[in-house]
Amino acid sequence: MFRIIITALVLVLSINVSLADPIVTQSTSTSAVTTTSKGETTVKSPPPSAITPSINASNSDLCTVGVAGAVQTQILGISGGTTITDENCERLKLSKTIYDMGMKVAAVSIMCQDKRVFDAMKMAGTPCPFLGKIGQEAASEWDNNPQLQPKSKKEEIGLGEQVVKGTAAGIGIAGLLLLIL
Repeated sequence: MFRIIITALVLVLSINVSLADPIVTQSTSTSAVTTTSKGETTVKSPPPSAITPSINASNSDLCTVGVAGAVQTQILGISGGTTITDENCERLKLSKTIYDMGMKVAAVSIMCQDKRVFDAMKMAGTPCPFLGKIGQEAASEWDNNPQLQPKSKKEEIGLGEQVVKGTAAGIGIAGLLLLIL
Protein backbone atom coordinates (compact mmCIF):
# COMPACT_ATOMS: atom_id res chain seq x y z
CA MET A 1 0.00 0.00 0.00
CA PHE A 2 2.84 2.27 0.74
CA ARG A 3 3.96 1.75 -2.84
CA ILE A 4 0.72 2.87 -4.27
CA ILE A 5 0.77 6.11 -2.29
CA ILE A 6 4.26 6.98 -3.44
CA THR A 7 3.42 6.20 -7.06
CA ALA A 8 0.32 8.41 -6.90
CA LEU A 9 2.28 11.22 -5.33
CA VAL A 10 4.96 11.09 -8.05
CA LEU A 11 2.27 11.17 -10.76
CA VAL A 12 0.55 14.17 -9.24
CA LEU A 13 3.77 16.14 -8.90
CA SER A 14 4.93 15.40 -12.42
CA ILE A 15 1.60 16.57 -13.88
CA ASN A 16 1.87 19.88 -11.96
CA VAL A 17 5.41 20.49 -13.21
CA SER A 18 4.60 19.83 -16.84
CA LEU A 19 1.51 22.07 -16.74
CA ALA A 20 3.31 25.00 -15.05
CA ASP A 21 3.88 28.21 -16.99
CA PRO A 22 7.47 29.09 -17.89
CA ILE A 23 9.14 31.98 -16.07
CA VAL A 24 10.43 34.69 -18.41
CA THR A 25 12.76 37.41 -17.15
CA GLN A 26 13.68 40.47 -19.15
CA SER A 27 16.75 42.49 -18.20
CA THR A 28 18.97 45.13 -19.73
CA SER A 29 22.52 45.68 -18.54
CA THR A 30 25.16 48.21 -19.46
CA SER A 31 28.79 47.79 -18.52
CA ALA A 32 31.95 49.82 -19.07
CA VAL A 33 35.47 48.52 -18.46
CA THR A 34 38.32 50.91 -17.66
CA THR A 35 41.81 49.41 -17.47
CA THR A 36 44.89 51.28 -16.27
CA SER A 37 48.29 49.57 -16.33
CA LYS A 38 51.80 50.70 -15.54
CA GLY A 39 54.80 48.83 -16.96
CA GLU A 40 58.53 49.15 -16.49
CA THR A 41 61.16 47.72 -18.83
CA THR A 42 64.71 47.06 -17.70
CA VAL A 43 67.30 46.55 -20.42
CA LYS A 44 70.30 44.61 -19.25
CA SER A 45 73.30 45.14 -21.49
CA PRO A 46 76.86 43.95 -21.12
CA PRO A 47 79.22 46.29 -19.27
CA PRO A 48 81.46 48.59 -21.29
CA SER A 49 84.85 47.07 -21.90
CA ALA A 50 88.26 48.32 -22.92
CA ILE A 51 90.04 45.60 -24.84
CA THR A 52 93.80 45.43 -24.80
CA PRO A 53 95.42 45.21 -28.23
CA SER A 54 97.34 42.03 -28.81
CA ILE A 55 100.98 42.42 -29.68
CA ASN A 56 102.37 39.39 -31.39
CA ALA A 57 105.94 38.61 -30.43
CA SER A 58 105.88 34.87 -30.95
CA ASN A 59 108.76 34.94 -33.43
CA SER A 60 111.89 34.07 -31.47
CA ASP A 61 114.08 36.03 -33.90
CA LEU A 62 112.63 39.35 -32.75
CA CYS A 63 114.35 41.47 -30.15
CA THR A 64 111.13 43.06 -28.95
CA VAL A 65 108.76 42.55 -26.04
CA GLY A 66 105.10 43.52 -26.20
CA VAL A 67 103.48 45.50 -23.40
CA ALA A 68 99.76 46.29 -23.35
CA GLY A 69 97.12 47.39 -20.86
CA ALA A 70 93.57 48.65 -20.52
CA VAL A 71 91.50 50.59 -17.99
CA GLN A 72 87.70 50.75 -17.96
CA THR A 73 85.32 52.82 -15.86
CA GLN A 74 81.55 53.06 -16.13
CA ILE A 75 81.86 55.87 -18.65
CA LEU A 76 85.23 55.77 -20.36
CA GLY A 77 87.66 53.05 -21.38
CA ILE A 78 91.22 53.40 -22.58
CA SER A 79 93.56 50.75 -23.94
CA GLY A 80 96.98 50.84 -25.48
CA GLY A 81 100.07 48.89 -26.21
CA THR A 82 103.61 49.19 -27.44
CA THR A 83 106.72 47.18 -28.08
CA ILE A 84 110.01 47.58 -26.26
CA THR A 85 113.19 46.87 -28.17
CA ASP A 86 115.97 44.97 -26.43
CA GLU A 87 119.08 46.77 -27.68
CA ASN A 88 121.47 44.17 -26.28
CA CYS A 89 119.67 41.42 -28.18
CA GLU A 90 119.93 43.47 -31.39
CA ARG A 91 123.61 44.11 -30.74
CA LEU A 92 124.31 40.39 -30.29
CA LYS A 93 122.43 39.45 -33.47
CA LEU A 94 124.14 42.17 -35.52
CA SER A 95 127.57 41.22 -34.19
CA LYS A 96 127.04 37.54 -34.92
CA THR A 97 125.85 38.28 -38.46
CA ILE A 98 128.83 40.55 -39.17
CA TYR A 99 131.23 37.96 -37.67
CA ASP A 100 129.69 35.20 -39.85
CA MET A 101 130.47 37.39 -42.88
CA GLY A 102 134.14 37.36 -41.91
CA MET A 103 134.33 40.92 -40.55
CA LYS A 104 135.73 40.21 -37.09
CA VAL A 105 136.92 43.74 -36.23
CA ALA A 106 133.51 45.20 -37.19
CA ALA A 107 131.78 42.55 -35.04
CA VAL A 108 133.96 43.50 -32.06
CA SER A 109 133.21 47.19 -32.73
CA ILE A 110 129.49 46.50 -32.53
CA MET A 111 129.93 44.67 -29.23
CA CYS A 112 132.08 47.53 -27.90
CA GLN A 113 129.08 49.88 -28.06
CA ASP A 114 128.11 48.36 -24.69
CA LYS A 115 130.00 49.99 -21.79
CA ARG A 116 130.45 46.62 -20.04
CA VAL A 117 132.12 45.07 -23.11
CA PHE A 118 134.21 48.24 -23.64
CA ASP A 119 135.49 48.11 -20.05
CA ALA A 120 136.13 44.35 -20.22
CA MET A 121 138.15 44.71 -23.42
CA LYS A 122 140.18 47.56 -21.89
CA MET A 123 140.84 45.54 -18.72
CA ALA A 124 141.95 42.55 -20.84
CA GLY A 125 144.53 44.71 -22.62
CA THR A 126 142.76 44.48 -25.98
CA PRO A 127 141.03 47.84 -26.44
CA CYS A 128 138.09 48.22 -28.75
CA PRO A 129 138.83 49.33 -32.33
CA PHE A 130 138.75 53.09 -33.00
CA LEU A 131 138.02 54.19 -36.60
CA GLY A 132 139.92 51.21 -38.06
CA LYS A 133 142.78 51.38 -35.55
CA ILE A 134 143.43 48.45 -33.23
CA GLY A 135 145.75 47.69 -30.32
CA GLN A 136 147.80 50.50 -28.73
CA GLU A 137 146.84 52.99 -31.45
CA ALA A 138 143.14 52.45 -30.63
CA ALA A 139 143.87 52.72 -26.87
CA SER A 140 145.57 56.11 -27.28
CA GLU A 141 142.69 57.37 -29.50
CA TRP A 142 140.14 56.31 -26.88
CA ASP A 143 142.15 58.11 -24.20
CA ASN A 144 142.27 61.28 -26.36
CA ASN A 145 138.50 61.15 -27.06
CA PRO A 146 136.74 60.09 -23.83
CA GLN A 147 133.47 61.72 -24.98
CA LEU A 148 133.22 59.04 -27.70
CA GLN A 149 133.43 56.15 -25.24
CA PRO A 150 130.16 54.32 -24.64
CA LYS A 151 128.24 55.41 -21.57
CA SER A 152 126.60 53.13 -19.03
CA LYS A 153 122.82 52.99 -18.81
CA LYS A 154 122.90 55.02 -15.60
CA GLU A 155 124.81 57.83 -17.33
CA GLU A 156 122.42 57.77 -20.31
CA ILE A 157 119.33 57.78 -18.09
CA GLY A 158 119.96 61.28 -16.68
CA LEU A 159 117.44 63.08 -18.94
CA GLY A 160 115.47 59.95 -19.75
CA GLU A 161 114.73 59.33 -16.08
CA GLN A 162 113.12 62.75 -15.78
CA VAL A 163 110.97 62.02 -18.83
CA VAL A 164 109.89 58.66 -17.39
CA LYS A 165 109.02 60.23 -14.04
CA GLY A 166 107.01 62.96 -15.77
CA THR A 167 105.21 60.39 -17.91
CA ALA A 168 104.42 58.24 -14.86
CA ALA A 169 103.01 61.26 -13.05
CA GLY A 170 100.85 62.13 -16.06
CA ILE A 171 99.53 58.58 -16.28
CA GLY A 172 98.78 58.61 -12.55
CA ILE A 173 96.79 61.84 -12.80
CA ALA A 174 94.87 60.53 -15.82
CA GLY A 175 94.09 57.32 -13.90
CA LEU A 176 92.74 59.32 -10.96
CA LEU A 177 90.53 61.38 -13.24
CA LEU A 178 89.15 58.21 -14.79
CA LEU A 179 88.35 56.80 -11.37
CA ILE A 180 86.57 60.00 -10.35
CA LEU A 181 84.35 59.80 -13.43
